[in-house]
Amino acid sequence: MASVGTRYVAHARADADGNLVQADDVLAQLHQACGGKIGSRIAIPELLALVEKALRFGLKLARQFEAIDGENRVTAWVEIAPVADDAGEMAGCTIDVVSWHSEELPPENEIEAARRRVEINRHLADCTARLDSNQRLLSIETQAPDLATFAEQALAAAGKPWTDLVRLPGNTHQQPLHWRLLDGATCEIDGSNRKWTAHLEPLGQPQPGSAGFVLYLTAERPLAESSGDGEPDGEDAPSFGRDLTPVLRQPINRIIANAETIRTKLAGPLADEYSSYAADIATAAQHLLALIDDLSDLEVVESEDFTTAPDRIELADVARRACGILGVRAREKGITLVAPPEGESQLAIAEFRRVLQILLNLVGNAIRYSPDESQVWIRLDRIGNRALITVADQGHGLEPEQQERVFEKFERLGRSGDGGSGLGLYISRRIARAMDGDLTVESAPGQGARFTLSVPAAEDLRKEPRDGPTIPKPRDEG
Repeated sequence: MASVGTRYVAHARADADGNLVQADDVLAQLHQACGGKIGSRIAIPELLALVEKALRFGLKLARQFEAIDGENRVTAWVEIAPVADDAGEMAGCTIDVVSWHSEELPPENEIEAARRRVEINRHLADCTARLDSNQRLLSIETQAPDLATFAEQALAAAGKPWTDLVRLPGNTHQQPLHWRLLDGATCEIDGSNRKWTAHLEPLGQPQPGSAGFVLYLTAERPLAESSGDGEPDGEDAPSFGRDLTPVLRQPINRIIANAETIRTKLAGPLADEYSSYAADIATAAQHLLALIDDLSDLEVVESEDFTTAPDRIELADVARRACGILGVRAREKGITLVAPPEGESQLAIAEFRRVLQILLNLVGNAIRYSPDESQVWIRLDRIGNRALITVADQGHGLEPEQQERVFEKFERLGRSGDGGSGLGLYISRRIARAMDGDLTVESAPGQGARFTLSVPAAEDLRKEPRDGPTIPKPRDEG
């Protein structure tokens, strides 16, 4: 504690509940800048933690804390002393500021800040939609039960502005407004008792939005906290994909978003070890979310009525998109992704979304099991009426017996600590065969692995069944 003659910068007092009941100007202004007011709970996170510790254990503390007032980083040294009432009960504490240093924050990297905001919005969103450059609906994806009607209306209204399907309270202007005015807007949706916030991610350069937008709709509260919103009717047997996945995804996405907010210090300064803990939480939650997705996909692909929606697609475009999505993960290991060059083309008949799902799995595995500073290639080819896309890496390769087992359910080839579920390749092959294609592997120890997806070439438009492999249907018993 301070010695006799110490000159204090400011004095303050907190009650037994951590409310700041009195404070001199400098501390009162920081408290207000952090969102508090005199009489409310201390809004300076690190100072509140110190006060709570002093009150809980009845200790005198002398510690440093940091805070951000919006424009400056404040570093202060405080002395905190508990105060008891006449009955000996904890009545609060005094807070004496010994030193105070304020410095301007360095300019934030706008690109990095925008990327973090998009990542958090993506994990919090209950609904994601793709819009064109005029904010007209192209596609929509949601698993929230109270948005089922909204999703059906959106699909039927493809080509119309998304604002036609929601209500923007207090907004009487002609819609849609400029995307910057709608980013962060509160809206109401028929069929849902929850209030929603819209976030718009502009696509395209150099003019943001020239290539369209991604719309994220985030609810004010999780569905589990709502009363009677979209509960199962109980008539059908519970389905993991239909009933449990949306319930599990929502809280896990919020865990990831909150952990990322803490890790990136968006909520204020934080010791490096706590930022590291938050990163571990986010990583573990992402692994859990991936497992949930795999189990949900497993239920879908193993159902008797599983089908795909074949269309005429460009495999080179799908490959480049997969590399773009996984580019950051590859760069973290110094791995170079070599996608098909611009101008190379290979048309095929398959479902775009499913082919992208397979490629993300193959390229993700290649990144995971390849050595640092190596390369992963994606090559296109055609043999007869089959269009081929191959993902090749420079990893350790697979033994012959491993190649036979790698497509089996829950098979991880002894890699129990890699965070995978052992379902990715099994699901990918099921999807490939449902598209009248196949997924195969060629490898040798020390020479990497080459996974090849084959699907019908686009020119093969015959009405007769193709010669490609199919999933045998079970024979009727008896």
